This record gives sequence, structure tokens and C-alpha cells, in this order.
Amino acid sequence: MRSLFVCCSLFVALGATAQIGIFGSVHGIVHDSQHRPIANAHIQLRAGHSALAFKTLSNADGAFSIPSVPLGDYILTVADPGFADFTQTVTVSGNSMVMLHFQMAVAPVTQIVSVHPEQDTANAETTTPQTEIDRIDIARTPGADRTNSLAMVTDFVPGAYMTHDMLHMRGGHELSWLIDGVLIPGTNIASNVGPQIDPKDIDTLEVDRGSYSADLGDRTYGMFKVVPRTGFERNRDAELVLTAGSFYQTNDQFSLGDHSEKFAWYTSLNGNRSNYGLQPAIPQPANDHENGLGGFVSLLYNHDPSNQYRLITQARSDDYQIPKDPNPNDWENQLYNSSGLSDVERENDSYAALTWLHTFSPRALAQISPFFHFNQTNYHANPSDQPVATIADESGIYTGLQASITTVIAKNTLTAGIYGYAQHESDLFGLLGSTSVNPVITAGVQEVFVEDNFKPATWLTLSAGERETHFAGAISETAFYPRIGIAVQIPKLNWVFRAFYGHFYQPPPLTTLSGSLLSYAQANGDSYLPLYGERNEEHQFGVQIPFRGWLLDADTFQTEAHNFLDHNNIGESSIFIPVTVQGALIQAWELTLRSPHLWRYGQAHLSYSNQIAQQIGGITGGLICFGASKNPGDPCYVAYSYTALDHDQRNTLNFGMNANLPHQIFGSFNVYYGSGFSNGYQAAPSPYSGAYLPPHTTADLALGKNFGERYTITLNALNAGNTRVLLDNSLTFGGFHYNDPRQIYAEFRYRFKF
Repeated sequence: MRSLFVCCSLFVALGATAQIGIFGSVHGIVHDSQHRPIANAHIQLRAGHSALAFKTLSNADGAFSIPSVPLGDYILTVADPGFADFTQTVTVSGNSMVMLHFQMAVAPVTQIVSVHPEQDTANAETTTPQTEIDRIDIARTPGADRTNSLAMVTDFVPGAYMTHDMLHMRGGHELSWLIDGVLIPGTNIASNVGPQIDPKDIDTLEVDRGSYSADLGDRTYGMFKVVPRTGFERNRDAELVLTAGSFYQTNDQFSLGDHSEKFAWYTSLNGNRSNYGLQPAIPQPANDHENGLGGFVSLLYNHDPSNQYRLITQARSDDYQIPKDPNPNDWENQLYNSSGLSDVERENDSYAALTWLHTFSPRALAQISPFFHFNQTNYHANPSDQPVATIADESGIYTGLQASITTVIAKNTLTAGIYGYAQHESDLFGLLGSTSVNPVITAGVQEVFVEDNFKPATWLTLSAGERETHFAGAISETAFYPRIGIAVQIPKLNWVFRAFYGHFYQPPPLTTLSGSLLSYAQANGDSYLPLYGERNEEHQFGVQIPFRGWLLDADTFQTEAHNFLDHNNIGESSIFIPVTVQGALIQAWELTLRSPHLWRYGQAHLSYSNQIAQQIGGITGGLICFGASKNPGDPCYVAYSYTALDHDQRNTLNFGMNANLPHQIFGSFNVYYGSGFSNGYQAAPSPYSGAYLPPHTTADLALGKNFGERYTITLNALNAGNTRVLLDNSLTFGGFHYNDPRQIYAEFRYRFKF
């Protein structure tokens, strides 16, 4: 890691810090009807859902610039004596530069006129398909604000769904979370099911789906850019959230926030419990309790117009019972007998990131972010587990730095930076009563990137970047991967066509096996080899079509993966062991439709994905068989043609709306359709003989009312029709997995001053 720290020191010496993915910039020109510039016009950019605001003046050329704007929805107002105020809604996405032109109309003598033009929602600044979800979406979408829920993703993002208790997106499950712009590292695939952040702590979430610029890391399948609550949306305000409902569930939070002209702070505590936690092995959940406790803190200090300091930190703990099928005669238990399980999973996760954001000028932005992440999972089995009782205690510590600088030179937006961390992994895997502690493993990741966005014309954006990663652990690998893209906006129509081609590299987990557990695996025809990083090649084409504030976004993509990262198991007690598969091919086309972000009727959304996710070849690393076999009945069978991955679902559809109703009443619904996941067991005693499991449709509903400014009561019904269906039959966390049962609960929110 020495070279990493040398690079970091060099960046500090140069005063270069990072532009992060949760910031964009807004630029514009103010002129009159004769296209003469208007100097000293007052510009205000105000957040759509909080008190955050930026103010500036136009210069002698009528131009203005507002850098370092967090992503989200804003209302921009231009005012000048003698002209009518001009107001426009603006959506700022990560790493984007919004260019606006304002033609001011002379104000009538007797009145002031406000002009509200249509919002141009198409984004011609990026080749990345994006979905934005704000805190109003999260609060009103049924079930989305619960601590362990990811409905804020699955209800709005095409090709995103939960199966075997893991979020899958675009055919993979290696996803990245950027909290306040800092990429939180984690390589232990499938070892955690706890949340990365409580949805109630989120102000805005931007989900990026492939086609990433070089500064956005390695996870091909999805990037989640979280702008957390900062306190700017509050003025000595506190909020208490209490819920109660079926399965004796409760999901509670207490939060405080305040701000002054320069300083803002926000903090929260949350707790949850339920008799229903993980996806059950049978339609009626058994042995399926969960409980969790967590806290979050955000501090933001604007020292002066050029320097901002931010600190975010979180700590939480979650306990899960592993669900089982208590009837040994059920057909599911004839394939995997979970009737004797009495296992638990305990998880701890905490992180902290300190950010210095420095603005050299309206066209140059820099940032530095040291960070820390601790992750621990403990899987404890019951001694009576059969045929084997296994345990796994994994803990990882990540310390690192993210740094870069972005500047605009002529028509080029240039970004360069570094990202790296040192990892300390300590694992214990074994058979109960005969465990073995693996040696402590250390590893490191060092990355350097450079990116150029070139706008030769207002309707054309060209991007090209290069990222280099060096991984050093049980093995050492170096990867160079270019990324190029183009976005073209058709004049007058404002349609945006985009295309992308790029390569990605994902560092591997550090897990290894030894001792008694390795001996057990070898006795069952398995062995263990070090894991190599996953390498991906992606190309994508898409179009955005805006119409009166609505936005239709469609794309098609193909991802080819080598050493595709997946997971395997040992015994019915379901310890997750990471593996790499020789290859995978994911092909899909996607569509989203969104209403205007600040639409007075509420929010309407639709997302659809038609996808096929396949694998080819044998396991190349992790828990593997000793030798390949061409006999499908052999445990070492290797498919030399493409076969469906266990989480492959061809068609996924979500449609819903959050509606503003009279008398401070609001309602929302979401309808989900899934065509069914691939069927891993097509022979008896399974009742499903087709290549795919049955399709399923569920509906979620919510109805609420605000009582003045202080009180809100909401009634939620998840899977209101109680549709039950087998989602998948892969052996993870206790065997088979059925979808969530019907859950009905009430939520009470109380806001007050302190």
C-alpha cells in the first residue's frame, strides 16, 4: 500500500481533492428579449424539499455559476428590477453540469408576473441511465421507509428485485453504496443482509445503472448515490416515527436536526423488530424473528464560500433467525431438510467519512475524503443441525482515502483522482465443536482514474475515461479499463440518444477455508481455490424522451462477465461461500416513465425490464469440485453451454403512484409483477417442472393524512392480496424462499420543536 499513500500525499500537496458523485453544478445566462445580457440579476436556487438554498448574481455578461450543488430537485428563481420574475424547476444529477438560458420579460407596471416554463427533464450531460428517488417518495411509497426495506430501489428501478434475501440488479448482486459521495468498500459478497443506511435518513437517492464514468468505481450492476439528511431541511425540528402491525412488528426512529447560516447537523436513532424477517422456506414463516438497532450522524460546516467540511457516521447491529420448514414431510424438505435448523445470524456494521470540499473557482472543485468501514457477520448453528452444523464469524476492517479534482477548461470538464483502501480480514469457519481459525488476511486496493467530458456543442457530449486498479491480497491483479460514451440531444424535440462502451474490474473477497470445514468439503467432493476479481465488458444504448415534464427513458445493454462473482453453500445451515464462475452473459432492455418531480398531483412511476442472465462453464475460484463432469446428475457437473443463473427473471414490472389528495390526505400504491425466477429443481418431488418458477403479482397500498404540521398517520398494506409463491429454490439462508406474506401496519409521525 506504500504507493497508495505516496499518491495520497502528492494529492494533498497539490491541493487536489475529490469531486464526488453527489454534486453537480448549475450555470446560466440571463438576457432580455433583444439578447442583451442582464448584469446583477439575483439568482436563487432553492431545494424542492428542504431549506437548502444558494444565491448569486449574474456578471457583466449576464452569466452566473453555482458549483457544488447536491443532487436533487430545485426551484431556480431569477429576479431583476423592471423584469418579471422567472422561475424554473431544475433537476441536478451527480457529476452533471446544468446549462440554462433565461430570457427575461419586461414586467407590467401594475403587477408582477411569474413565468413557469416546462421543465426540460432530459439529461444530455451523461451517458448513465439514472433514477432519482427523494425523501417524499420514500415516505409515501408503501413500506419503503422501514429500516430493512429496499422498496425505494425495487419499486422504482428496472431489473431490481429481492431474492434469497439479497438485492439483485441488472443480473448481478455486487452493488456499491456512495454515502454522501464516499464509496463505502465491502468485498464479502452474500455475508450481509442488513441495511447500509436507514431509508428515513435519506434526503435523495440517485440510482445509476451501468455506463459509469471513470470516477465511479467498479461495480457494474448498480451504484446508489445517497444524499443523507443534513439538518438544512430543519430548524430545531425533531421527529418521532412509531409503527405497529402484523407479525408484532415495529419500526421506530427518533431524529433531531437544526442549522445556522454556516453549520447544519442531523442525528437519528432507530430500532426495529418483527416475527417476520428473512424470506421464509414455506408460505407461512417459521423461526423468522429479526431485530435491529442503529444510529446516524451528519455534520456539515461551511467555513467560507470556498471550503466545506462534512462528517457522516453510522453504526448498527442486526439479529436474524434463519427461517426453516418445521415439517420434515414437506416436499421442500425432501430436497433440503431445514426442519432441524435453529440458527441465527448476527451482523454489525459501522462507517465514518470526513470530507473536505474546496471550490477554487466556479469552474474548479476539489475534495478529499478519508473513510473507515467495519463489517462483521456471525452465523451460529445449532449442534443438532444435520447433516452438518457449520459456523462462520467474519470481520473486515477497511481504511482508505478518496480524492480527486474537477475543473472546466473551455468546453472540457476534466476529472482526475485516486481511490484506495487497506483491508484487514479475520474469519473463522468450521464445524461446530471442531472449528478452525483462518489466518488473518490483509489486502489492499489502489485505483487511479481520469475522465474528460467534452461538449463541442450544446447538443453533444463526448466522454472518455480510464481507470486502473491494483489489487494485492492472496493473489495480485492489475486491471486497466477504458470507458467511452456519447450523448446527443436532438434540437427542438429535446430527445437525448446515448451510447456507451466500457470495462470494469471488481476486487475479489478474501474468504478462504482451512481445517475441519475444508476437510468436510473435500470429503464431499469439493475443494477451495483463491478467488480472482470479476472482469466485465459492457455496452449500452439508450434514449430519453421528455414531454411536458414527463420523462420516458429506454435502454438496452449487454454485460459479459469473466470470473462472475456468485456464492455457494456448505450444508443445510447455509454458510455463504463466495465463488467465481467462468463466465456470465446478461442481456436486457429497460424502460422507465416518471412524472415531473415536483408535480402538484404527486408522483407517478413505471419501470420495466426484459432480461436474461446466464452463466457458462465451471467454478474457477472458491468452493469448487475436484473435477469437471458432463453428467448433469454429478455434483461436479459443468455446463459448457449457457444456462440460467439462479436469480434470472425474464420480465419485471413495477407501476405506482403517490397521490396528493384533498384535505391533506395522500395515498399511494405499487403493483409488482415478476415472471418467475429460474427453476433449479425440475424433477420430482418438486411440483414445478418448467424452466422457470410461477409468475407472481403483488399490490402494496398506503393511505395517510397530515393533521396540521405536526401529526401524520399512515396505514400500509404490503402484498394486500397475500399472494404466495416460491421465489427460488437455491440453498441460501435455510433452503427455499417464498415471497413476503401480507403485512398490515400503521405509522405515526410526530414533529415538534426543541
